[in-house]
Amino acid sequence: MQRLAIQGGFSLNGEVGISGAKNAALPIMCASLLCGNTLRLDNVPDLNDIATMRRLLQQMGVAIESNGKQMALSAAHIGKLEAPYDMVKTMRAAILVLGPLLARFGEALVSLPGGCAIGSRPVDLHIKGLQAMGAEIQIEHGYIHAKCKRLKGARIFFDLVSVTGTENLMMAAAMADGVTVLENAAREPEVMDLASCLIAMGACIEGAGSDTITITGRDKLHGANHCIMPDRIESGTFLVAAAASGGNITLTDARADILENVLEKLQEAGAVINVSGSTISLRMNKRPLAVNVRTAPYPAFPTDMQAQFMAMNTIAEGSAMVVETIFENRFMHVQELRRLGAQIEVEGNTAVIKGCAQLEGATIMATDLRASASLVIAGLAAQGETIVDRIYHLDRGYEHIEAKLSALGAQIRRIR
Repeated sequence: MQRLAIQGGFSLNGEVGISGAKNAALPIMCASLLCGNTLRLDNVPDLNDIATMRRLLQQMGVAIESNGKQMALSAAHIGKLEAPYDMVKTMRAAILVLGPLLARFGEALVSLPGGCAIGSRPVDLHIKGLQAMGAEIQIEHGYIHAKCKRLKGARIFFDLVSVTGTENLMMAAAMADGVTVLENAAREPEVMDLASCLIAMGACIEGAGSDTITITGRDKLHGANHCIMPDRIESGTFLVAAAASGGNITLTDARADILENVLEKLQEAGAVINVSGSTISLRMNKRPLAVNVRTAPYPAFPTDMQAQFMAMNTIAEGSAMVVETIFENRFMHVQELRRLGAQIEVEGNTAVIKGCAQLEGATIMATDLRASASLVIAGLAAQGETIVDRIYHLDRGYEHIEAKLSALGAQIRRIR
């Protein structure tokens, strides 16, 4: 099993390019199932989750060619309408093939995702939405078996805001008969990026980015070219790492307009931030100030940045409160941060962090993707060596993270 060895106490300085967004690329890759022509993508990140989705689509019969950040997907000859458990168990985003398969082929067999470390992410919203559109769905032997001659437009209200639920039903509705209205829909930028790709493929979608999305179904979609949006969570992670280590960095190929809450909190912590076009610069000349954080669906503060800010708060001046409202089990990094000397108390969905002057290096274990990033940030700020175990989580969502951090001056290496 691979580890990261981090020698703390070095600030991050320099320029780093931001990769394409994993959470946009995965549903957009699934959108290739909606037509028999070629969908050409640019700015696709090199990540384990992308490789897993690629294998899943290839198993179904999608022809895929890659060249660096570019990917061409052709679903002209689909021979298998199934997402097996061995794929879905490692990447819950595999549920996103359900809507496109049902819309185009009238049938889909998709494994239930199973448990998730950070909390429950039920698929009942996907199932209820497709049933409202006329699908017959049975749960058999751990699989969702869906059938329908052709989906019908419907008005669907989400009891809870669901990003993947919104994406799945938006793709299904793109080829349904009639008009579908998604109410209380997710407003995330990644949902908007998927909508942009679908529109380029011939779909009729209005309201993406708001809580009401209207989709008028088409008989047929076609191929298109689309560039994946920058990863806002990678952007935020590097900015927090620089703030925690007292650095001065510039992000290129980034978007500040989808990161406003994160940038405001960093400024509250004492960082000096400048935005110019697709670049974001951050300078931190002092110990960070503690900042309170409360997660909520976009455009509020993102749950995927909660752990990183907690890591910064552990060495900040003052005390801070972090409230997690999205996932019920997303404080698993707390125990590992305590091993470095962090002073954190947890009560329910609230963590109170009392900043300390110095963390001390230790061996710690990653439990999920964003927790991994928080432990790397803490290791960069700690004195001595920190070993981060189980870093396969990092490789799911951060492209070449140790190479990017090394180029910024971090003393970090992968132990194979």
